[in-house]
Amino acid sequence: MSFFLENWMLFAVALTSGALLLWPALTSGGGASGLNPTQVVQLMNREKAAVIDVCEPGEFAAGHILGAKNVPLAQLETQLAQTVKNKATPVVLVCASGMRSRRAVAIAKKLGFENAQSLVGGMGAWRSASLPVEKA
Repeated sequence: MSFFLENWMLFAVALTSGALLLWPALTSGGGASGLNPTQVVQLMNREKAAVIDVCEPGEFAAGHILGAKNVPLAQLETQLAQTVKNKATPVVLVCASGMRSRRAVAIAKKLGFENAQSLVGGMGAWRSASLPVEKA
């Protein structure tokens, strides 16, 4: 017991560092709703995933994933069902950084799109992976 009392600071540092290592997994839901660019390409090719860009029209025009459809986040709840008719279709939601698309996943799942996932890092990650970008 005296060992723990004399070295309390070491234990505090160990607990803090462990918590910081676990933080990304806890805040992103364990990665369950996030895909990296390679996984998105595979999903598009193998399962014909629908790619929905939730950026504003100006951002979308500046560059987006080939074949992506633009449904701004503010309009997602009213337009997603019209854009993707089959709720069983895998849906990949994309934005500039990945923040809006994570919110969009929650909206899509609420609408019944259980196969909705987000591109982690957004278009920044897509461009970093040197994948093709289309401009409107």
